[in-house]
Amino acid sequence: MDTPEKIRVDKWLWHARFFKTRSLAAKQVGAGHVRLNGVKISKPAQNVTRGDVLTFPQGNLVRVVRVEAPGERRGPAPEAQALYFDMTEKKDVLPPNPRFEGKGRPDKKSRRALDLSRKGEPF
Repeated sequence: MDTPEKIRVDKWLWHARFFKTRSLAAKQVGAGHVRLNGVKISKPAQNVTRGDVLTFPQGNLVRVVRVEAPGERRGPAPEAQALYFDMTEKKDVLPPNPRFEGKGRPDKKSRRALDLSRKGEPF
């Protein structure tokens, strides 16, 4: 079977496993969050070919990928990873959330200690 040279951008994003469903990929494209070769696109029916560069947000980072193959189906992860070359810079990744610093609501042990220290105070 010959692979097609062109494929819809929403279908390709779904085949490459960037989005869980094709409709989610179409919503991202339709909302104007995807760029094809640096140009913002708003139609999910836009075709992509080998060598095109896609830029889109995914979670907390901005992904930049180059299309290596159009893809025939939504297969397993290794097959999907062969469809693109990831050009995302590592600086685009956000740092992890800060650790708990003892602020906020006290735990049960701290509440008991607080209650014992207040035993002598009138309400």
